[in-house]
Amino acid sequence: MVETITFSLPNPESAIALSGNQEDNLKTLAHQTGAKLVMRGQDLLITGTKNQVDLVKRLIESLADTWSKGQAVSSVDILTARHALDTHQEGELQTIQQDVLGRTRRGEAIRAKTFRQRQYIQAIRSHDLTFCIGPAGTGKTYLAAVMAIQALLSNQYERLILTRPAVEAGERLGFLPGDLQQKIDPYLRPLYDALYEFVEPEKIGGLMERGIIEVAPIAYMRGRTLNNAFVIIDEAQNTTPAQMKMLLTRLGFKSKMVVTGDLTQTDLPMHQESGLAMAQKILKPIESIAFCNLSKGDVVRHSLVQKIVEAYERYET
Repeated sequence: MVETITFSLPNPESAIALSGNQEDNLKTLAHQTGAKLVMRGQDLLITGTKNQVDLVKRLIESLADTWSKGQAVSSVDILTARHALDTHQEGELQTIQQDVLGRTRRGEAIRAKTFRQRQYIQAIRSHDLTFCIGPAGTGKTYLAAVMAIQALLSNQYERLILTRPAVEAGERLGFLPGDLQQKIDPYLRPLYDALYEFVEPEKIGGLMERGIIEVAPIAYMRGRTLNNAFVIIDEAQNTTPAQMKMLLTRLGFKSKMVVTGDLTQTDLPMHQESGLAMAQKILKPIESIAFCNLSKGDVVRHSLVQKIVEAYERYET
């Protein structure tokens, strides 16, 4: 038997936060439950069977900590809530929602969006060396950078070091025009994104000049010992085994290192084994090293990114 109920939101901001851009969240809720949803002002009309309507209500109520504060709900939030209900992990869902890693300069709260992202964050907190492997858009680098910036701003570490292989330039940066910073900027640009979210752009230059934030290609890490630093190695699938060993042995006292990469997007020459793949095989038995794997279900970019990842996975299998 089909019924229609009205779920009233407390204010227009809550209704907007729940509905999402162009009511995308209502479409996601409808797809997940089979119910029909229509937002009229602050009232959400839910039409469906009793089970469908009840499921919509439970999903909305489980996300109340977000939309009730006028904070935008994402489609990933809804999928995570559905997984939590299906697996009886409502308590863990609340933990994810309440564990704010930091707030951007715009006041936006940054937190894990999925259970595996939560596990990744916990691994970084409890291990000196963490590997995270997964496809584009899963938050591998961004979450690590957010945690690194917060740790730096709270004086837990003296330096933040961001590095990645400049494979596209063949690591031969001397042939590129400009000074070192101009040479490496194109290859490290993705790592700046999180910095700009939390640190005013005009201050980043000063922090870099004083060596508090260092952004450099892997070639410039050789021969160093990185003490009291939070180190992020991005795009690690493009390291050679020798480069990876060199990087891992740079880890110094009172330091933390996070290594991220996507083994399906290696730009190394054919037949060259990835240093990330080799490290995974060699180091996985060491209990004090954390390995986290994210999947297409953890993609938190535009919803099309998840569909693109899935389409390529189907094509390649």
